[in-house]
Amino acid sequence: MTYSVGLSRALCLGLLLSLCSGCGYLFGDKGVFRDKSEDYKKAREVPVLAVPEGADSETLGEIYPIPPITDNLLLAGEFEVPRPAPLVAGAQDEQVRIQKLGDESWALVNTAPGQVWPQVRSFLSASEIPVGRVDARAGLIETGWISLEGQPMASRFRFRIDQGVQRGTSELHVLQMNQVGDVDDWPVQSSDLALENEMLRSVAQFIANSADSTPVSMVADQAISAAGKISMQEGPGEDIYIRLSLPYDRAWASVGRAVEESSFEITDRDRSAGQYYVRFLGPQSEEDDGWFDWLLGSDSDHPLAGQLFIVSVQSLDTRDVAIRIKPQPAEAGAEPPVVEKRDEQALLALIKGNID
Repeated sequence: MTYSVGLSRALCLGLLLSLCSGCGYLFGDKGVFRDKSEDYKKAREVPVLAVPEGADSETLGEIYPIPPITDNLLLAGEFEVPRPAPLVAGAQDEQVRIQKLGDESWALVNTAPGQVWPQVRSFLSASEIPVGRVDARAGLIETGWISLEGQPMASRFRFRIDQGVQRGTSELHVLQMNQVGDVDDWPVQSSDLALENEMLRSVAQFIANSADSTPVSMVADQAISAAGKISMQEGPGEDIYIRLSLPYDRAWASVGRAVEESSFEITDRDRSAGQYYVRFLGPQSEEDDGWFDWLLGSDSDHPLAGQLFIVSVQSLDTRDVAIRIKPQPAEAGAEPPVVEKRDEQALLALIKGNID
Protein backbone atom coordinates (compact mmCIF):
# COMPACT_ATOMS: atom_id res chain seq x y z
CA MET A 1 0.00 0.00 0.00
CA THR A 2 2.82 2.34 0.90
CA TYR A 3 4.64 1.43 -2.28
CA SER A 4 1.58 2.23 -4.40
CA VAL A 5 1.12 5.68 -2.82
CA GLY A 6 4.78 6.57 -3.29
CA LEU A 7 4.67 5.43 -6.89
CA SER A 8 1.57 7.53 -7.54
CA ARG A 9 3.24 10.61 -6.10
CA ALA A 10 6.31 10.05 -8.23
CA LEU A 11 4.18 9.72 -11.34
CA CYS A 12 2.28 12.93 -10.52
CA LEU A 13 5.54 14.79 -9.90
CA GLY A 14 6.96 13.57 -13.18
CA LEU A 15 3.81 14.59 -15.03
CA LEU A 16 3.92 18.08 -13.43
CA LEU A 17 7.57 18.53 -14.44
CA SER A 18 6.82 17.47 -17.99
CA LEU A 19 3.93 19.96 -18.20
CA CYS A 20 6.07 22.80 -16.84
CA SER A 21 8.79 22.01 -19.34
CA GLY A 22 6.20 22.40 -22.06
CA CYS A 23 4.77 25.68 -20.79
CA GLY A 24 6.65 27.47 -23.53
CA TYR A 25 4.25 25.94 -26.02
CA LEU A 26 1.32 27.54 -24.20
CA PHE A 27 2.70 30.74 -22.67
CA GLY A 28 6.05 31.47 -24.33
CA ASP A 29 6.82 34.18 -26.89
CA LYS A 30 5.41 31.93 -29.58
CA GLY A 31 2.87 30.16 -27.37
CA VAL A 32 -0.84 29.90 -27.88
CA PHE A 33 -1.51 32.24 -24.92
CA ARG A 34 1.49 34.51 -25.32
CA ASP A 35 1.76 37.89 -23.57
CA LYS A 36 0.52 40.63 -25.96
CA SER A 37 1.03 43.60 -23.63
CA GLU A 38 4.12 44.76 -25.55
CA ASP A 39 2.65 44.41 -29.06
CA TYR A 40 1.96 48.14 -29.32
CA LYS A 41 5.71 48.76 -29.57
CA LYS A 42 5.75 46.89 -32.88
CA ALA A 43 2.83 48.81 -34.39
CA ARG A 44 3.46 50.42 -37.79
CA GLU A 45 2.15 53.74 -38.99
CA VAL A 46 -0.18 53.33 -41.95
CA PRO A 47 -1.65 55.97 -44.27
CA VAL A 48 -4.99 57.50 -43.33
CA LEU A 49 -7.86 55.65 -44.98
CA ALA A 50 -8.85 57.54 -48.13
CA VAL A 51 -12.59 58.04 -48.55
CA PRO A 52 -13.94 58.45 -52.12
CA GLU A 53 -15.07 61.94 -53.00
CA GLY A 54 -18.66 62.55 -52.00
CA ALA A 55 -18.71 59.74 -49.41
CA ASP A 56 -19.40 60.39 -45.73
CA SER A 57 -16.21 60.23 -43.64
CA GLU A 58 -17.73 61.35 -40.31
CA THR A 59 -17.80 57.82 -38.85
CA LEU A 60 -14.03 57.46 -39.41
CA GLY A 61 -13.13 60.03 -36.75
CA GLU A 62 -10.95 59.32 -33.76
CA ILE A 63 -12.67 57.23 -31.07
CA TYR A 64 -10.50 58.70 -28.30
CA PRO A 65 -9.25 62.08 -29.61
CA ILE A 66 -6.47 63.68 -27.59
CA PRO A 67 -7.35 67.35 -26.90
CA PRO A 68 -4.66 69.89 -27.75
CA ILE A 69 -2.60 71.46 -24.98
CA THR A 70 -3.42 75.16 -25.06
CA ASP A 71 -1.59 76.57 -22.05
CA ASN A 72 2.02 75.75 -22.95
CA LEU A 73 3.05 79.27 -23.92
CA LEU A 74 6.78 79.98 -23.97
CA LEU A 75 7.86 83.55 -23.50
CA ALA A 76 10.80 84.99 -25.38
CA GLY A 77 14.13 85.34 -23.62
CA GLU A 78 16.00 83.08 -21.24
CA PHE A 79 14.24 79.76 -20.77
CA GLU A 80 12.94 78.99 -17.30
CA VAL A 81 11.44 75.67 -16.27
CA PRO A 82 7.71 76.37 -15.81
CA ARG A 83 6.08 75.54 -12.51
CA PRO A 84 3.14 73.11 -12.41
CA ALA A 85 -0.20 74.79 -13.08
CA PRO A 86 -2.45 74.94 -9.99
CA LEU A 87 -5.70 73.01 -9.93
CA VAL A 88 -8.05 75.95 -9.76
CA ALA A 89 -11.61 75.70 -11.01
CA GLY A 90 -14.60 76.89 -9.09
CA ALA A 91 -16.95 74.54 -10.96
CA GLN A 92 -14.97 71.51 -9.78
CA ASP A 93 -16.19 71.91 -6.20
CA GLU A 94 -19.74 70.81 -7.03
CA GLN A 95 -21.02 68.00 -9.23
CA VAL A 96 -24.01 69.99 -10.50
CA ARG A 97 -24.72 73.69 -10.18
CA ILE A 98 -27.61 75.80 -11.52
CA GLN A 99 -26.43 78.93 -13.35
CA LYS A 100 -28.62 81.91 -14.25
CA LEU A 101 -28.16 84.98 -16.43
CA GLY A 102 -31.24 87.13 -16.96
CA ASP A 103 -34.12 84.82 -17.89
CA GLU A 104 -31.75 82.07 -19.05
CA SER A 105 -30.94 79.17 -16.73
CA TRP A 106 -28.83 76.07 -17.24
CA ALA A 107 -27.15 73.33 -15.22
CA LEU A 108 -23.36 73.18 -15.12
CA VAL A 109 -22.33 69.52 -14.72
CA ASN A 110 -18.82 68.48 -13.74
CA THR A 111 -18.70 65.52 -16.17
CA ALA A 112 -18.25 65.13 -19.92
CA PRO A 113 -21.28 65.32 -22.27
CA GLY A 114 -21.00 61.60 -23.01
CA GLN A 115 -21.78 60.91 -19.34
CA VAL A 116 -24.58 63.45 -18.98
CA TRP A 117 -26.45 62.11 -22.03
CA PRO A 118 -27.35 58.66 -20.56
CA GLN A 119 -28.21 60.29 -17.22
CA VAL A 120 -30.84 62.47 -18.89
CA ARG A 121 -32.20 59.40 -20.71
CA SER A 122 -32.36 57.54 -17.38
CA PHE A 123 -34.18 60.46 -15.76
CA LEU A 124 -36.86 60.44 -18.45
CA SER A 125 -37.24 56.68 -18.20
CA ALA A 126 -37.50 56.75 -14.38
CA SER A 127 -40.04 59.60 -14.57
CA GLU A 128 -42.06 57.74 -17.25
CA ILE A 129 -41.81 60.73 -19.58
CA PRO A 130 -42.17 59.64 -23.24
CA VAL A 131 -39.31 60.50 -25.61
CA GLY A 132 -40.42 61.91 -28.94
CA ARG A 133 -37.12 62.57 -30.72
CA VAL A 134 -33.44 61.92 -30.06
CA ASP A 135 -30.43 63.39 -31.86
CA ALA A 136 -27.22 62.35 -30.09
CA ARG A 137 -24.98 64.16 -32.58
CA ALA A 138 -26.71 67.46 -31.84
CA GLY A 139 -27.06 66.66 -28.14
CA LEU A 140 -30.86 66.98 -28.26
CA ILE A 141 -33.60 64.96 -26.53
CA GLU A 142 -37.23 65.98 -27.07
CA THR A 143 -40.11 64.59 -25.04
CA GLY A 144 -43.64 63.86 -26.16
CA TRP A 145 -46.64 65.82 -24.89
CA ILE A 146 -47.31 65.25 -21.20
CA SER A 147 -50.03 66.51 -18.86
CA LEU A 148 -48.64 68.01 -15.66
CA GLU A 149 -50.61 68.19 -12.45
CA GLY A 150 -52.19 71.60 -11.92
CA GLN A 151 -51.46 72.78 -15.47
CA PRO A 152 -54.32 73.70 -17.85
CA MET A 153 -52.53 72.48 -20.98
CA ALA A 154 -50.04 69.78 -21.92
CA SER A 155 -46.32 70.52 -22.21
CA ARG A 156 -43.26 69.04 -23.84
CA PHE A 157 -39.59 69.64 -23.11
CA ARG A 158 -36.37 69.75 -25.07
CA PHE A 159 -33.06 68.96 -23.37
CA ARG A 160 -29.88 70.28 -24.98
CA ILE A 161 -26.47 69.07 -23.81
CA ASP A 162 -23.50 71.25 -24.75
CA GLN A 163 -19.83 71.13 -23.88
CA GLY A 164 -18.95 73.26 -20.88
CA VAL A 165 -16.47 76.11 -20.73
CA GLN A 166 -13.85 73.98 -18.97
CA ARG A 167 -12.67 70.72 -20.51
CA GLY A 168 -14.63 67.68 -19.33
CA THR A 169 -17.68 69.67 -18.18
CA SER A 170 -21.16 69.95 -19.65
CA GLU A 171 -24.05 72.37 -19.81
CA LEU A 172 -27.66 71.18 -19.73
CA HIS A 173 -30.34 73.51 -21.12
CA VAL A 174 -34.11 72.88 -20.89
CA LEU A 175 -36.76 74.40 -23.16
CA GLN A 176 -40.49 74.09 -22.34
CA MET A 177 -43.40 74.46 -24.78
CA ASN A 178 -47.17 74.63 -24.17
CA GLN A 179 -49.54 72.72 -26.44
CA VAL A 180 -51.40 75.58 -28.09
CA GLY A 181 -53.26 74.78 -31.31
CA ASP A 182 -51.29 73.00 -34.04
CA VAL A 183 -48.06 74.94 -33.55
CA ASP A 184 -45.19 72.44 -33.64
CA ASP A 185 -42.07 74.62 -33.93
CA TRP A 186 -40.08 75.12 -30.74
CA PRO A 187 -40.15 78.67 -29.33
CA VAL A 188 -37.01 80.69 -28.72
CA GLN A 189 -37.88 80.97 -25.03
CA SER A 190 -39.91 78.64 -22.82
CA SER A 191 -43.66 79.25 -22.73
CA ASP A 192 -43.57 78.90 -18.94
CA LEU A 193 -40.26 79.77 -17.25
CA ALA A 194 -41.45 78.36 -13.93
CA LEU A 195 -42.03 74.92 -15.52
CA GLU A 196 -38.65 75.14 -17.27
CA ASN A 197 -36.87 75.88 -13.99
CA GLU A 198 -38.74 73.13 -12.16
CA MET A 199 -37.77 70.56 -14.78
CA LEU A 200 -34.16 71.79 -14.81
CA ARG A 201 -33.87 71.47 -11.03
CA SER A 202 -35.41 67.98 -11.12
CA VAL A 203 -33.05 66.58 -13.74
CA ALA A 204 -30.06 68.33 -12.13
CA GLN A 205 -30.87 66.70 -8.79
CA PHE A 206 -31.20 63.31 -10.51
CA ILE A 207 -27.77 63.74 -12.14
CA ALA A 208 -26.21 64.73 -8.83
CA ASN A 209 -27.72 61.71 -7.07
CA SER A 210 -26.58 59.23 -9.74
CA ALA A 211 -23.08 60.62 -10.29
CA ASP A 212 -21.36 57.53 -8.86
CA SER A 213 -22.95 55.13 -11.36
CA THR A 214 -22.66 57.01 -14.62
CA PRO A 215 -22.41 55.11 -17.94
CA VAL A 216 -20.91 56.73 -21.04
CA SER A 217 -22.49 57.26 -24.45
CA MET A 218 -19.69 57.00 -27.01
CA VAL A 219 -21.91 58.46 -29.77
CA ALA A 220 -22.78 61.54 -27.73
CA ASP A 221 -19.20 61.85 -26.42
CA GLN A 222 -17.77 61.90 -29.94
CA ALA A 223 -20.45 64.25 -31.29
CA ILE A 224 -20.44 66.76 -28.42
CA SER A 225 -16.86 67.91 -28.00
CA ALA A 226 -15.59 67.82 -24.42
CA ALA A 227 -12.53 69.94 -25.17
CA GLY A 228 -13.98 73.06 -23.55
CA LYS A 229 -14.57 76.57 -24.83
CA ILE A 230 -11.57 78.29 -23.25
CA SER A 231 -7.88 78.40 -24.09
CA MET A 232 -4.77 80.49 -23.56
CA GLN A 233 -3.54 82.24 -26.71
CA GLU A 234 -0.46 84.20 -27.68
CA GLY A 235 -0.65 87.00 -30.23
CA PRO A 236 1.96 89.25 -31.84
CA GLY A 237 4.45 90.92 -29.52
CA GLU A 238 3.98 88.43 -26.66
CA ASP A 239 0.33 89.44 -26.32
CA ILE A 240 -1.07 86.79 -23.98
CA TYR A 241 -4.83 86.46 -23.56
CA ILE A 242 -7.63 84.01 -22.81
CA ARG A 243 -9.88 83.11 -25.72
CA LEU A 244 -13.39 82.33 -24.50
CA SER A 245 -16.17 81.05 -26.79
CA LEU A 246 -19.24 82.59 -25.18
CA PRO A 247 -21.66 85.40 -26.06
CA TYR A 248 -20.38 88.70 -24.74
CA ASP A 249 -23.04 89.23 -22.06
CA ARG A 250 -22.38 85.84 -20.51
CA ALA A 251 -18.60 86.22 -20.88
CA TRP A 252 -18.70 89.56 -19.04
CA ALA A 253 -20.64 88.06 -16.14
CA SER A 254 -18.47 84.91 -16.02
CA VAL A 255 -15.24 86.91 -15.91
CA GLY A 256 -16.59 89.06 -13.08
CA ARG A 257 -17.34 85.97 -10.96
CA ALA A 258 -14.01 84.36 -11.86
CA VAL A 259 -12.01 87.46 -10.88
CA GLU A 260 -13.63 87.58 -7.44
CA GLU A 261 -12.94 83.85 -6.94
CA SER A 262 -9.28 84.27 -7.94
CA SER A 263 -8.08 86.46 -5.02
CA PHE A 264 -8.90 89.77 -6.71
CA GLU A 265 -11.02 92.61 -5.39
CA ILE A 266 -13.08 94.53 -7.94
CA THR A 267 -12.72 98.23 -7.19
CA ASP A 268 -14.64 99.50 -10.24
CA ARG A 269 -16.05 98.31 -13.54
CA ASP A 270 -16.85 99.89 -16.91
CA ARG A 271 -19.32 97.71 -18.85
CA SER A 272 -19.26 99.89 -21.97
CA ALA A 273 -15.45 99.72 -22.16
CA GLY A 274 -15.37 96.07 -21.12
CA GLN A 275 -13.01 96.65 -18.19
CA TYR A 276 -12.81 95.48 -14.58
CA TYR A 277 -10.55 97.53 -12.29
CA VAL A 278 -9.17 95.12 -9.72
CA ARG A 279 -6.66 94.79 -6.89
CA PHE A 280 -4.76 91.53 -6.46
CA LEU A 281 -5.03 90.41 -2.84
CA GLY A 282 -2.60 87.49 -2.87
CA PRO A 283 -3.02 84.42 -0.63
CA GLN A 284 -5.93 84.83 1.77
CA SER A 285 -5.14 81.93 4.12
CA GLU A 286 -2.35 79.57 5.06
CA GLU A 287 -3.96 76.92 2.86
CA ASP A 288 -3.62 79.23 -0.14
CA ASP A 289 0.10 79.81 0.35
CA GLY A 290 1.11 76.54 -1.24
CA TRP A 291 -0.92 77.13 -4.37
CA PHE A 292 0.44 80.62 -4.91
CA ASP A 293 4.00 79.56 -4.10
CA TRP A 294 3.81 77.02 -6.91
CA LEU A 295 2.01 79.45 -9.20
CA LEU A 296 4.17 82.52 -8.87
CA GLY A 297 7.18 81.45 -6.81
CA SER A 298 6.68 83.55 -3.69
CA ASP A 299 8.32 82.65 -0.40
CA SER A 300 6.57 84.93 2.10
CA ASP A 301 4.51 88.02 1.25
CA HIS A 302 3.30 87.87 -2.32
CA PRO A 303 5.21 90.40 -4.46
CA LEU A 304 2.08 91.35 -6.43
CA ALA A 305 -0.25 91.68 -3.42
CA GLY A 306 -1.92 95.09 -3.55
CA GLN A 307 -1.04 95.62 -7.23
CA LEU A 308 -3.78 97.26 -9.31
CA PHE A 309 -4.75 95.70 -12.64
CA ILE A 310 -7.26 96.12 -15.45
CA VAL A 311 -8.98 92.95 -16.65
CA SER A 312 -10.42 93.65 -20.10
CA VAL A 313 -13.11 91.67 -21.93
CA GLN A 314 -13.12 92.46 -25.65
CA SER A 315 -15.08 90.89 -28.51
CA LEU A 316 -13.06 89.04 -31.16
CA ASP A 317 -16.08 88.07 -33.28
CA THR A 318 -19.76 87.30 -32.79
CA ARG A 319 -19.00 84.33 -30.53
CA ASP A 320 -15.52 84.69 -29.02
CA VAL A 321 -14.02 87.19 -26.59
CA ALA A 322 -10.45 87.93 -25.49
CA ILE A 323 -9.59 88.41 -21.82
CA ARG A 324 -6.40 90.28 -20.90
CA ILE A 325 -4.86 91.56 -17.69
CA LYS A 326 -2.57 94.60 -17.54
CA PRO A 327 -1.26 96.82 -14.70
CA GLN A 328 -3.22 100.01 -14.15
CA PRO A 329 -1.31 103.11 -15.33
CA ALA A 330 0.62 104.87 -12.59
CA GLU A 331 -0.48 108.19 -11.24
CA ALA A 332 1.32 111.33 -12.36
CA GLY A 333 4.86 111.43 -10.97
CA ALA A 334 4.81 107.81 -9.79
CA GLU A 335 6.97 105.01 -11.11
CA PRO A 336 5.16 102.96 -13.76
CA PRO A 337 4.30 99.46 -12.51
CA VAL A 338 6.38 96.62 -13.91
CA VAL A 339 4.87 93.12 -14.14
CA GLU A 340 6.79 90.35 -15.82
CA LYS A 341 5.11 88.46 -18.63
CA ARG A 342 5.51 85.25 -16.65
CA ASP A 343 3.49 86.71 -13.75
CA GLU A 344 0.93 88.12 -16.17
CA GLN A 345 0.43 84.68 -17.70
CA ALA A 346 0.17 83.10 -14.25
CA LEU A 347 -2.56 85.55 -13.18
CA LEU A 348 -4.48 84.82 -16.39
CA ALA A 349 -4.17 81.09 -15.68
CA LEU A 350 -5.60 81.70 -12.21
CA ILE A 351 -8.61 83.54 -13.66
CA LYS A 352 -9.03 80.99 -16.47
CA GLY A 353 -9.46 78.14 -14.01
CA ASN A 354 -12.46 79.85 -12.40
CA ILE A 355 -14.39 80.82 -15.53
CA ASP A 356 -17.53 78.75 -16.10
